[in-house]
This record gives sequence, C-alpha cells and structure tokens, in this order.
Amino acid sequence: MNILVCVSNVPDTTTKVKFNGTQLVTEGVQWIVNPWDELAITRALELKESGAGVDKITIATVGLVGVEPTMRKGLAMGADDAIRVDSDPKDAFYTASQLAEVVKAGNYDLIMTGFESADYNGISVGAMLSELMGYASVGAVSAVNIIDGKLQIDREIDGGKEVLSVETPLVVSVQKGIAIDPRIPAMRGIMMARRKPLKVLAPVDADVYTEIVEIELPKAKSAVKLFDAEDVAGLVDALRNEANVI
Repeated sequence: MNILVCVSNVPDTTTKVKFNGTQLVTEGVQWIVNPWDELAITRALELKESGAGVDKITIATVGLVGVEPTMRKGLAMGADDAIRVDSDPKDAFYTASQLAEVVKAGNYDLIMTGFESADYNGISVGAMLSELMGYASVGAVSAVNIIDGKLQIDREIDGGKEVLSVETPLVVSVQKGIAIDPRIPAMRGIMMARRKPLKVLAPVDADVYTEIVEIELPKAKSAVKLFDAEDVAGLVDALRNEANVI
C-alpha cells in the first residue's frame, strides 16, 4: 500500500500576523507544517512501522520554492519522498486540482489530508480532491488502521463513534486524535532528509473561484476588569450592562 499525505505550509500558530491590504506580510513569519497534516504524516509512519503493509509514504504540497524547508521537515519525520507543485495555492479548488494531477501520476491507495488548515481554516481540499478523482472520501477521521489488508476508519459522530471498512483508493481528512503527538525528527532523519528526492512539478491550468476582497482583523480585546471579592453587585452590574451576558 502506498500513502500520499497532502500538506500545507502555514504560519506558526503563535505568529502575530499582519496584512498589507489583502496580502499577508511574510517578513519575520515562521512557517511550519500544518498541524493536522503533521499528525497525518505521523499516523502514516506509524502504519508503515507496524508492518501493516505500507510500502511507501509520499508527501505533496502546492507552493513556491519557499515551502521546501517545510517539505524537508516532513521528509525528516520519515516520509520517503516529496512532491511540490510549483505554484501559489490560490484557493481550495485550485489546490485540489493541482493535487489531483499528483494523484493521477502516482499509484496511491490512501490519500490523507488534514481536517483543516491553520491559516484560513479551510476544510474543502480533501473533499474536492476526492470528487475530482472519483474516489470515496471520509471526513473527520479519528483513527486509521489496516486490518487483514483492509482499511478500518473511525470517525466521530454525534453521540458516538462510527467504524467503517472502506476499499481503496480512498481520501481521508484526519482530525486531532489520529495520532497522539506529531513525530519529532531525529538528527539522523534531518541528515537523511537532505538526500531524499523532492520532485518539482509544473502546475496545470485550473480555475480559481475565490477572491479576497478585504481582510479585517478582529477588534482588540478590552483590558481585564477586576472586582473585589465582596463587590458582587458591581460584578453583576458589569455582566449585565457592559458584557451583556446576563
């Protein structure tokens, strides 16, 4: 079984972002593997190491040359090779269209994406990719196992858990819980990542359906207001007339 993990390059979740019009100011931004994608890589590695029949793990992204350090981290974690489509990921459909070409050119049984991205909180790429490929798709996946050569998928549903046995090829969008902690690259993995293949592909023509018209940062939070432990009336008045929560 071959696994493709689709990853995105996002600002560190602790980054204080700034915008110039509708453009993110990238100066000083630390870029990381999208946290959900990082967990997907980790679970793929766990499946391979378990002896469940995983032969190869490939990671793929859509991005310009600046995303390659992020790809090298995925390789350092233990992925076998990487593919970068040399284009700016303009929107979810455009990104899914580029990844679909990667899937068509490869021989992948399981395609894994993160449940969402930590930059725009997008959740569409996995579903769009499955539709473009005509593959089955399962979202909000909390566990992936290979039992007797077949995929067993767990997903959270209202009031319980759903367990599915699904044929390949399959696209899954994984959420937190798919792996307990992301794999931390060891020094040996970091050194080996420099020699692992990172293939660069030209983008294909694809439609872009999204246009960013305006970006507005949320209003700054007001300062904390403290009340004396005995001033119950003052606290209640503030909750009712200032916070409007009672």
